[in-house]
Amino acid sequence: MFDLNDIIKSMKIIAIDPGYERMGVAIIEKTKEKEILVYSECFKTSVKIPHEERLKLIGQEIESLIKKYKPDAMAIETLFFKNNQKTGMKVSEARGVMLYVASCADLEVKEFSPMSIKIAVTGYGMSDKTQVVSMVKRLIKIDQEIKYDDEFDAIAVGLTYFATRGSC
Repeated sequence: MFDLNDIIKSMKIIAIDPGYERMGVAIIEKTKEKEILVYSECFKTSVKIPHEERLKLIGQEIESLIKKYKPDAMAIETLFFKNNQKTGMKVSEARGVMLYVASCADLEVKEFSPMSIKIAVTGYGMSDKTQVVSMVKRLIKIDQEIKYDDEFDAIAVGLTYFATRGSC
């Protein structure tokens, strides 16, 4: 019997912590040995720019990263509304742009709830940010400085994709 992992040399995904003002993005490659962080950033849009222009910039950024890194799939966090529904609607619209761009690039898209991401990364669905960041640093090879929590969140989304692959 053969192991599928022996046939597949590597797989690359784009992982996103969706946002409107700040969006965490990570490109992660899965090799036979371990996941490797290829790239991450916290993409920001200015409040001084009109709404539709911000959505356009978000779409262009995702499109550019897809063209540059050629991922096989997209992993994205589902929305969780806490307090501000006005901001939530804008994030929802931005997330729609992200899904549209992925669809245009024929990428498989997998969505994960905040709780499922915490379970996949830490083993506990009520983990706090510190616990998630601590585990992300242990689970993936990172050769760059991570400056923003949004980047760690995107990396956690990507790790969830690989942890659940085959069971979704």
